[in-house]
Amino acid sequence: MLTISGLSKAFGEKTLFDEVNLQINEGDRIAIVGPNGAGKTTLFSILLGEIEPDHGQVNLQRNRTLGYLPQESAEVPDESVLELAVNVHPEIPGLRKFLSEHQEDDSSAVSHDDGTAYARYEELGGHTLEVRAKKILMGLGFKESDFNRSLQTLSGGWIMRTHLARLLVMEPDLLMLDEPTNHLDLHSVLWFQNYLMNYTGAVLFISHDRAFLNRLAQWTVELRRGHLTRFRGNYDDYARLKDEALEQQRAAYKNQQREIERLTKFVERFRSKASKATQAQSKLKQLEKIERIEAPEEEKANLKFQFPQPKRSGQKVIRLENIHHSYGDLQVYQGVDFSADRGKRIVLVGPNGAGKSTLLKLLADVMPVQKGIRELGHEVKGGYFSQQRIDVLNPERTLIEEALDTEQRITEQHARTVLGSFLFRGDDVFKKVKVLSGGEKSRLALIKLLLNPPNLLLMDEPTTHLDMSGIDALISALNQFSGTLIFISHDVHFIRSIAEHVVHVEHGKLRSYHGNYDYYLSKRAEEESRLNGATESKGKAQVVSRGATAVTKTISSKERRRIEAEERNKRSAKLRKYKSKVDAIEKEITSLEEKQTTLTVELEQPTTYQNGPRIVEINQELKMISDLLESRSSEWEVAQQELESHQS
Repeated sequence: MLTISGLSKAFGEKTLFDEVNLQINEGDRIAIVGPNGAGKTTLFSILLGEIEPDHGQVNLQRNRTLGYLPQESAEVPDESVLELAVNVHPEIPGLRKFLSEHQEDDSSAVSHDDGTAYARYEELGGHTLEVRAKKILMGLGFKESDFNRSLQTLSGGWIMRTHLARLLVMEPDLLMLDEPTNHLDLHSVLWFQNYLMNYTGAVLFISHDRAFLNRLAQWTVELRRGHLTRFRGNYDDYARLKDEALEQQRAAYKNQQREIERLTKFVERFRSKASKATQAQSKLKQLEKIERIEAPEEEKANLKFQFPQPKRSGQKVIRLENIHHSYGDLQVYQGVDFSADRGKRIVLVGPNGAGKSTLLKLLADVMPVQKGIRELGHEVKGGYFSQQRIDVLNPERTLIEEALDTEQRITEQHARTVLGSFLFRGDDVFKKVKVLSGGEKSRLALIKLLLNPPNLLLMDEPTTHLDMSGIDALISALNQFSGTLIFISHDVHFIRSIAEHVVHVEHGKLRSYHGNYDYYLSKRAEEESRLNGATESKGKAQVVSRGATAVTKTISSKERRRIEAEERNKRSAKLRKYKSKVDAIEKEITSLEEKQTTLTVELEQPTTYQNGPRIVEINQELKMISDLLESRSSEWEVAQQELESHQS
């Protein structure tokens, strides 16, 4: 579908890409990973034609479409949420407006450009677009009441969600996403990743959300030191395979260095001796012919640093009792209770709009209690982190000055270490706060909070704008934090690493789960299963009971055993048949995937591009294999469902 051949790009002395190659096929799910500044977003800009490469080519098959979601700064047209979501073709806005103004006319008689407006609207997808857009918008957290809201009344995060919905409605052949989960809550992230798993096109994405990467990626491509390296599998597979490859490179490099040292010593020792001069010259030529193995780039160990620990609080940290809260006519809470003890690590989860952020603001006293009691425990000092916290920064200070402005006495070296772990490195620490982006200001506010932590820490989406090293640094800091933590996050890896207690918020009710996130998921699954199956099971039990009674009245126990044995034999035969079918399809899929991998590896070799006909041949074979894989995968799903239905 899309081929990158011999791509090179440099800015000044910094080389981002050096003769890199990549093939993206139909249905691929490819994650691009690498350190900040490696060039991931620049690569996207080149693929989109926004930046010209220094060398190389990007070839997109004819009639294929690209869709792109940037990390930040999408346009804000004067449209409603639904209008933007359905405007996937230049003609759509005019047609919708025209038809809206002529609703009472006979649609078949309405003329618009080359044909009727109604016919053209239907040809472009028309009303099916609207149905799909509403479904996608609701999956991303919008309510029906939001559909007609003007985009200009929404926050930046919700505007990005609307643009994401529009992309999904467009259904491009290749979907390119740059940090798509940054503006989503946990519920929307889970919906989004499930949607992408069933997406018909290919997906190329950049993300620092480890759980999202593990769930979605079939291939992981690392961009580092100007090279693209492709690994089969998700992020965890990539990390394991990379470690193995690094160990092999390390061993090969050490062996080669020993050989180079041995040959060099021989040359230096004997080159001046006439009797050994010929041998020395031979060893020198041998040295010159050695193709040097590049020294492995050793990964930096995860930064771990000791944050100042807060003053110890009483056992009972905070209590909300009989809380009522509303926004105008919208009642969010009516008589809700909540409490937290010292040292608890509590995550608030639930669908968008359920009231999680409202609850956090009530706990932080950022939002006053309208009715009820908010009570802090003995020696409790609360601290609240949200995007609004950037207002406390002094724009005229440098980063290092702002970091050092804390009640806790810390050294400049310690402050620089912490700043570095959150991506402020080198001379960055001397920048003025006023020149920072919104994301950079948010990270600086987070650093200030952690350098002088309260003993009750309340955090709303703290991992936004952090890369993986920054998230790991934050996890490390919070795991050594001795106070009480209550937080909201859409990052499942972060939640699993921190939370020991889950509170589900929905319909103004709080439900506590005294365990980690996986415990919460299992309990929720059990509850939903019981809820969905209770009535149905009761009805089935009555029918089965009546049927069984009727059978026992008409046949003997011996005859019943014979019939049951025959039924068991029939079921076993069917199971073997379906199992054999599943195994056969799985074997064929494995063979096709192995062939696909072999061809992909060959296509990524620079020497392949010296043979034009072979490139065409490989691409044709990959297209055929991709089509077969899609077909066989569908057959496998049907066969597997049949097998499972006969096993139950």
